[in-house]
Amino acid sequence: MALLLVLLFIVLPVAEIYVIIKVGEAIGVLPTIGLLILDGFLGAALLRHQGRAAWRRFNEALAAGRIPAREVFDGAMVIVGGAFLLAPGFITDVIGLLLLIPPSRALFRGLVSRIAVGRAGLVFTTTRWGSRARDGYRQRSRPGATYDYEGSAREVNEPEPRLPRPSGDGDP
Repeated sequence: MALLLVLLFIVLPVAEIYVIIKVGEAIGVLPTIGLLILDGFLGAALLRHQGRAAWRRFNEALAAGRIPAREVFDGAMVIVGGAFLLAPGFITDVIGLLLLIPPSRALFRGLVSRIAVGRAGLVFTTTRWGSRARDGYRQRSRPGATYDYEGSAREVNEPEPRLPRPSGDGDP
């Protein structure tokens, strides 16, 4: 994590300054500044368009009754991409553009999910509560052990009871 912060806050700004100077030498100072300003406006427009699309897909997923994990990730990448596009510099603009374009965002989503699955381990265990469960002891389940689950439910349609209001004679 420390390496990422060093790259983000030290190496990236130095590289941005270097690229801006080289572009300025190649096309001139005023065209470089104009290109950076134009880049910011186009980035803001693309951010607005992709942000609305991500929000629409998020609401559609909720309306369909499914968990909007992909939509949340896309929304986060749109926000990060927009921040990179609004920052002055050509390297951050390329990164922001890649995060805002849906095909490259899908590639990035796949890469991040593979990394996350590789780093996170999910362990599912089942337990069988034995006769000593009341003592805080838990037995591990044995292969072929049976489990019985019981439950009941009832629907309540009546309104909640109201508490009586205190009388005004001074009694609490």
